Amino acid sequence: MDTIGYAAQSAATPLAPFHFERRDLRPNDVAIEILYCGVCHSDLHTVRGDWGPQAYPLIPGHEIVGRVIEVGPEVKKYKAGDNVAVGCMVDSCQKCDQCEHGEEQYCREGMTPTYGSPDRVSGEITQGGYSKHIIVREEFVLSVPDGLDLSRAAPILCAGITTYSPLRTWNISKGSRVGVIGLGGLGHMAVKLAAAMGAHVTVLSRTADKKKDAESLGAHELLISTDEEAMEKAANSFELIIDTVPVEHDVNPYTPLLDIDGTLVMVGQVGPIMGPTTVPMIMGRRRIAGSLIGGIRETQELLDFCAEKNVHPDCEMIRMDEINEAFVRMEKSDVRYRFVIDMASLEA
Repeated sequence: MDTIGYAAQSAATPLAPFHFERRDLRPNDVAIEILYCGVCHSDLHTVRGDWGPQAYPLIPGHEIVGRVIEVGPEVKKYKAGDNVAVGCMVDSCQKCDQCEHGEEQYCREGMTPTYGSPDRVSGEITQGGYSKHIIVREEFVLSVPDGLDLSRAAPILCAGITTYSPLRTWNISKGSRVGVIGLGGLGHMAVKLAAAMGAHVTVLSRTADKKKDAESLGAHELLISTDEEAMEKAANSFELIIDTVPVEHDVNPYTPLLDIDGTLVMVGQVGPIMGPTTVPMIMGRRRIAGSLIGGIRETQELLDFCAEKNVHPDCEMIRMDEINEAFVRMEKSDVRYRFVIDMASLEA
């Protein structure tokens, strides 16, 4: 299939229009016209080579909402006209213990990311959602429930599942005490989702100017992390803290805030962290953990949950040709809280 996207030709060049071929439909494939694609911080890091060398040209984008235009002869779940979504991965081995219990993101052979990774069959490099079309095997296509606004659903596929998965893993429910560090694309979804689960949600911020925003998203309190007295009073306050900060930072001020058996889960920063002191962990059986997106089953559960609870990301719609400006603004945290590309703006 001949199509068009916006690709980086190198780590130093801006994204620009790029014509390319999507693979022919395999028997278990779904062909999708992309309607909307979210813009994730990891898109920026990947195309710039921050996380290692990349195979260029590279089309990013892994928060994809679209409409089925064709299916292979073995596809059973989808038909032309269905509203569907694709997240951060498009394949896995489908046979290891992790895949079999619905956690394909931890596939023993390594899951296949939506862009920048060799296709498991052909070896060609996968290309993402900053494009008009995508072809994905049926098992990695998700159904978008009728209750979701298609134009605002895309960030659920990464920002949403990245924060929903730890909330489910650590059994957050009505009355649970949850802290959220950082109020960007990930953090604002963590607040919305935890609040929708009935948790008591506190946003941790260095300054008081986030209070109004935090409350508008569903948070019950704001804890100022630079206020030593307030931090001391908040000791043992949380069962779970979701740390969405995307850059290296000191976690030591936050671990004493955990209750006995509490967990601080890192979902934002990729790479080394400053050396944590083990004292709060030993003295309270507290832990620092990490979490990577979620499996296909859990992501579908999340989409259904968001439709049921009317949880939508806060989005700013952009045209495809505004993506490079959006990257610059994203680096400055100048977005509330997620850019979404309207693919109708991408000229064929």
